[in-house]
Amino acid sequence: MSNPVHDRITTLVTSNDVVLFMKGTPFFPQCGFSSTAIQILERLGVGFEAVDVLADPEIRAGIKDYSDWPTIPQLYVKGEFVGGSDIMIEMFQAGELQALVAEAGIATQA
Repeated sequence: MSNPVHDRITTLVTSNDVVLFMKGTPFFPQCGFSSTAIQILERLGVGFEAVDVLADPEIRAGIKDYSDWPTIPQLYVKGEFVGGSDIMIEMFQAGELQALVAEAGIATQA
């Protein structure tokens, strides 16, 4: 049986190279973790689609079930779940996030 919220999330993560489900917007993040995630993506120099879960309660509840990950923000690259801000920090510091973006063929402005 189809789940409309999961279908919406699938469309978002498959039609954009990089998607960040976050609290707030890139210009006005509503939590420190979302702010950190935005800073990392800006340092990477990648374009990304930001989805404000505070503006859409169905997405806010659905994304946790979709990824089987309990917290927000959540990063997706080429349709694959990467993790939250803690994982993003670790991967960025180790150079793994930069490698993931490069291997995925995503253009950077850095």
